[in-house]
Amino acid sequence: MAGNSFGQAFRITTYGESHGPSIGVILDGCPAGLSIDEEYIQKELDRRKPGQSHITTQRKESDLVHIQSGIFEGQTTGTPIALLIPNEDQRSKDYSHIADSFRPSHADYTYQKKYGIRDYRGGGRSSARETAARVAAGAFAKLFLSQEKVKIRAYVSRVGSILCLKNYKEMDLDLAETNIIRCPDPETASRMIEEIETIRKAGDTLGGIITCVIENCPIGLGEPVFDKLHAELGKAMLSINAVQGFEYGSGFEGTYKKGSENNDLFVQRDAEIHTRTNRSGGIQGGISNGEDIYFNTAFKPVATIMQDQESVDQFGNSTQVKGKGRHDPCVLPRAVPIVEAMAALVLADHLLRFKAYKNF
Repeated sequence: MAGNSFGQAFRITTYGESHGPSIGVILDGCPAGLSIDEEYIQKELDRRKPGQSHITTQRKESDLVHIQSGIFEGQTTGTPIALLIPNEDQRSKDYSHIADSFRPSHADYTYQKKYGIRDYRGGGRSSARETAARVAAGAFAKLFLSQEKVKIRAYVSRVGSILCLKNYKEMDLDLAETNIIRCPDPETASRMIEEIETIRKAGDTLGGIITCVIENCPIGLGEPVFDKLHAELGKAMLSINAVQGFEYGSGFEGTYKKGSENNDLFVQRDAEIHTRTNRSGGIQGGISNGEDIYFNTAFKPVATIMQDQESVDQFGNSTQVKGKGRHDPCVLPRAVPIVEAMAALVLADHLLRFKAYKNF
């Protein structure tokens, strides 16, 4: 199976399955001399781990990260960094009922057809459990980016039909970490939580949108033609489980405007060139322009629902897939740190590539 690595200069390779002994990641290309805050790295993983509230899966995983290599006396050495996260609460018997059946909207059928074999225990490699490794590596990327004062924050902006109507500039984004849905608008957060509680009792699930804001990004990140910064961010987001869409800047709404309405005019401000508006989302020509980068990532409803669903087995016989196991009624709260991690990995990679270009 190919496709387990991401990035060029700042490169990660993840490994492991949902119900294997562990998951983990090898991080290659992290510069030497970076001070590592292990408590911060663990806190990032804690934001993603299961069982953190009543509106998430009740699988109990401490997600304690073990740094196996690449760190000496609290600093990176420039050698590959190996991070291991044990799996502690596997219940493989919860999946015995789908050993031969295909769950609707899951990877079961495509994995079986492509490889001729699949790990049905929680989806194996296709499980969102893999994203814990991304968050661990993303924490290193965030620490690296913090040297450049780059700040990455994401939040839940829509759950089902409940939308946060405030622009990100109208809110204190740090408030997202003060409630279990991770929406920085308290009133909207309460409505979102109520909606998830209702849908969970019905044995169903909800999707929605996560908005991410990147502040203080240096000018010049991104490589035309095929490695445009927004294209790299789009690929990163679309690689996350359950993601259905990506838009940046004015996005799809911008298609309703005329060019005269959508263009960002340049102005001189504080002895620097800026854009008067930021419908470009901080990226022009595939290269960061120094303004805030902001984008939306759309997540579908979780495919596993606590209701019986019609399906077929691997022999084509009709069957019913029973709704059982421990699953999120909505992935959005736990996906916020994943979105941040993938954004950080993209920016760390392109920052190193930019530095190499400037020093060429």
